[in-house]
Amino acid sequence: MSGSAVAPTVPSGNSKWLDWVERVGNKVPNPTIMFVYLIGIVAILSAILSWAGVSVTDDVVTPVPTDQLSQVAEHLGGTWTLYDSVTGEPAEVPDFIVSTETFAVRSLISVEGARFFFSSFVDNFAGFGVVAVVLVSMAGVGVAEHAGLMGALIRKVVKVAPARWLTFILVFVGVLSSVATDAGYLILVPLAAAAFYSVGRHPLAGLAAAFAGVGAVFGVNLLITPSDSMLTEITNSVLVQLHMPTLEVTQNYFFSIVSSFVLAVVATVVTARITIKRLGAYDHADYAGGEEDQVDEDAEARGLKLAGWYLLGFVVVIALLTAIPGAPLRDPQTGNIIGNTPFMASLVFIISLAFLVCGLGYGRGAGTLRTGNEAVAAISKTFASLGGLLLMFLMIAQFIALFNWSNLPTVAAISAAELLEQANVPAIVLLIGFIVVIVLLDIILPGLVPKWVIFAPVFIPIFATLGVAPQTLLAAYRVADSPINVLTPLMVYLPFMVTVAQRYKKDAGIGTIIALMVPYTLWILLAWVVLFVAWFLIGIPWGPGAPVHLP
Repeated sequence: MSGSAVAPTVPSGNSKWLDWVERVGNKVPNPTIMFVYLIGIVAILSAILSWAGVSVTDDVVTPVPTDQLSQVAEHLGGTWTLYDSVTGEPAEVPDFIVSTETFAVRSLISVEGARFFFSSFVDNFAGFGVVAVVLVSMAGVGVAEHAGLMGALIRKVVKVAPARWLTFILVFVGVLSSVATDAGYLILVPLAAAAFYSVGRHPLAGLAAAFAGVGAVFGVNLLITPSDSMLTEITNSVLVQLHMPTLEVTQNYFFSIVSSFVLAVVATVVTARITIKRLGAYDHADYAGGEEDQVDEDAEARGLKLAGWYLLGFVVVIALLTAIPGAPLRDPQTGNIIGNTPFMASLVFIISLAFLVCGLGYGRGAGTLRTGNEAVAAISKTFASLGGLLLMFLMIAQFIALFNWSNLPTVAAISAAELLEQANVPAIVLLIGFIVVIVLLDIILPGLVPKWVIFAPVFIPIFATLGVAPQTLLAAYRVADSPINVLTPLMVYLPFMVTVAQRYKKDAGIGTIIALMVPYTLWILLAWVVLFVAWFLIGIPWGPGAPVHLP
């Protein structure tokens, strides 16, 4: 290890409060058991509210199953066409339709609830996509780590990057990682913790900084992400019903770029001024990663050189699969590469494959990974270490499925929306109220796209009557959705963060992560709201041709 340790600091009032949060949080039962308790609480609550007849009625966005309809038509040996009932002319099939539905709270303590619990248990876990993402991502990373590539890369980055820029670089890469959806959580966060450890800083500070960049600033990026495409499609489906002009996928692009830089700076400052000072010097007796081996610099250089050549070959192959017109990873209709395309949908697998290829190259060059059997053993070892995490995911999948089946999150979301709708206040105050509601609901209903499916048809018409453009509401939604991601127990990668933390702090738990992330959530949310309000009041376009107010 290189670098010097951080000097111990005298705990401040904030530090004492966060230490209390950590102690209390770590007394919470094992996350697997905690979700069992939460299922019980939801079951009782759903039974009470169902008995009371609680329900809500609202307009919702529903996807049109065009692919399924096309498949049925093909099986029948024909084609299908949608016709306008008034003119009799062929009409374009929309991606989404808006319909009015009533949502009643459904009791889990009922015949129907028991039937759903038992019949869906396996399907809930099988359909929990995070499990597949974790296994696919960690397969490539496992080979790279076993070969020694990860440690070599960290040492290289530490040598090249100025110490004062290390935190900002890690945070900013975390912000950019949302283009690959989940890869940042699984790859960057462990790398950041190891990088801090290698330079003598507290590894949990590196974990927290990267986690803030990946999770708390998830809604913006310098690039157009798949989430941008989905949010735009849902928004446009509502705008068509309102006979309003539709949006381009770049409707928040200017705001996203500025937010990415500003919030990366905020997270960097929080890391330096709060997190590192609170954690103080790292006690190496807590390190559970094993003894560090002596580094053979010549072997490491050979390994990095060959890994670079392997990476170059891999990039050429991906480029051929992407850049050529009609290539497999382009959108088959539009030919686009960025947006809701096969290339963007493949990023997690592509990144994992890149780590696998580079790990094999490094292992061959450095002599640490010579055969295919050793590569398979490395992947098996990585999967074995994820056993506890997969058990947590099993119970998380059940909780989320049962919670959603009860309609409790939908009823809570629509009820909160109705409260805002009834408020007679200026647009900017209502927008801030909207942000507060989304922040609170993100605790029980995380996920950038699912919440927008519920809120878009409710709030777009409300704010349109106030002259607020839909792109403004979408910008406010981005501000509200992300900061709380790193705190909610329903964040599916929170158990993984605990697993990473336990490598450097044996008694780390949920409380440890929450205490680390509270300052990031508070300061990022505050800075983001201030930026949003200033942007709104000045009237800067959110993106190309996307003004703050309706014309």
